[in-house]
Amino acid sequence: MSSVLPPGLLGTTITSQTAADGSRPANQKTLAAEMPPISKFGLDGLASLLKNDENEQTAFAVGQNLQLMGLDLSEDSEILKTLASPWQETSRLEVEPYFTLPDNILQKNIVPKPEPCDTKILSFLDETLFYIFYTKPRDTLQEYASRELVARNWRYHRDIQVWLTKDSNVEPVLISPDVERGVYVFFDPHNWEKIRKEFVLHYSSVQA
Repeated sequence: MSSVLPPGLLGTTITSQTAADGSRPANQKTLAAEMPPISKFGLDGLASLLKNDENEQTAFAVGQNLQLMGLDLSEDSEILKTLASPWQETSRLEVEPYFTLPDNILQKNIVPKPEPCDTKILSFLDETLFYIFYTKPRDTLQEYASRELVARNWRYHRDIQVWLTKDSNVEPVLISPDVERGVYVFFDPHNWEKIRKEFVLHYSSVQA
């Protein structure tokens, strides 16, 4: 059989017989580890547990008496408003207080109604669109920003994973039906700047 003891019996002693005054003779005390399983997890084990001093194991096995915590249980009220936690190390400052939002800031009461983001995004600068693209991954806003960048002749390069666009002042030279060489403007997301340099572009590497 397993030697694992229930909470409260570790290192404690219990007795096999009880005197008339409720005490047990010292010569009849036995270690809890020596008890048979039927007693260890039975009433003898529970009696030993209840006689222990308050500790973490006893609290875990028996629980807490809410009436001993100074709570008013006579009325049907929400205890959470007065008792944030039964544990001493928890501060009420860590608990989010109850609050209500003023009616004037609710979206249904905003006048005029906010424009859809796909309409508002047309007025954003390129840098703002890049910010949305890189900070909102797998979000609807990222898709809107990507569409607007493509509409402004920016293309995303799959291999080097940056956005680029043709320099309008330099006409690219066609090397093959799928490759051209020219001057392009790259957006560097690490330094947050546009960089102009010569580059050989494969059409299959960019997203149209």
